[in-house]
Amino acid sequence: VQLQASGGGLVQAGGSLRLSCAASRRSFNSFYMGWFRQAPGKEREFVATIKWSGGNTYYANSVNGRFTMSRDIAKNTVVLQMNSLKPEDTAVYYCAAGERIILSAKANPRVYDYWGQGTLVTVSS
Repeated sequence: VQLQASGGGLVQAGGSLRLSCAASRRSFNSFYMGWFRQAPGKEREFVATIKWSGGNTYYANSVNGRFTMSRDIAKNTVVLQMNSLKPEDTAVYYCAAGERIILSAKANPRVYDYWGQGTLVTVSS
């Protein structure tokens, strides 16, 4: 599985960005597709994830209500719409894919087997 993330950039606080992650695999029915982020000097943290089959989404408390994750089955793509961005959202954002993840582990980056290259999001104050 190859993942290609795009859409990062520089935005002012309060603005919006849309990240996309295109996946090479044909079928992701047993997968979760996630977004994680890593700020300088910090550990990688969970942002959001979507169960490919059914489309259930889960968010970190810090982004809930501001970020929306969705999937396009025909294009094998997941999208992270980020609104009301804050300077603390500044980080490299990574998309990831993991198969047969148990729900309680969905926020653990170690259960995701495949990772994209990351895209930088910078939010200025």
